[in-house]
Amino acid sequence: MIVENRGGNFYRYRLKTAEGYGGVWKVVKETVKAVLGKYRVGMMLFLDDLPLQLGAYHPVGTNNIVLNKRLVEIVEATTKSKLDVNAFVYSLLTHEYLHALGYLSENEVRSLVQRIASESFGKDHVATTLAQTSPWTLITRLPLDGVAEQKGTMEIVKDFERSSQDYVR
Repeated sequence: MIVENRGGNFYRYRLKTAEGYGGVWKVVKETVKAVLGKYRVGMMLFLDDLPLQLGAYHPVGTNNIVLNKRLVEIVEATTKSKLDVNAFVYSLLTHEYLHALGYLSENEVRSLVQRIASESFGKDHVATTLAQTSPWTLITRLPLDGVAEQKGTMEIVKDFERSSQDYVR
């Protein structure tokens, strides 16, 4: 079942046209709320150079998500599709957002990301495919072993979340 409260193609369009991390984040929050009825405000996004096997993480007990900056840059460099990049970021942010909402089991979170993507975008959408397989599907042909580790300074994404409502619902 596709979430119909905003129309069949609403979330597809929103993700395809989302600008930057803040734009994708709005789609994450809306789709999670539409499917699960839960949301949380006050989240912050940090970009850091992490090992390439790690897409993102949420330190439990915080309002932070740390996203692998280099991995996103690699996806941006290897695909010319804005939708693919947005779907990649969507998958990672949705996964970590669910952790922030209190879902700690990796298996449960993976299953919920699949459900949310499928109900929001449909079974044939790239975000659903990435949720069912792996976000790394976009870069499986790249020899990531040869990519040199860099360590820059962690940076905060400004204007990531613009809401100031209640904390968790």
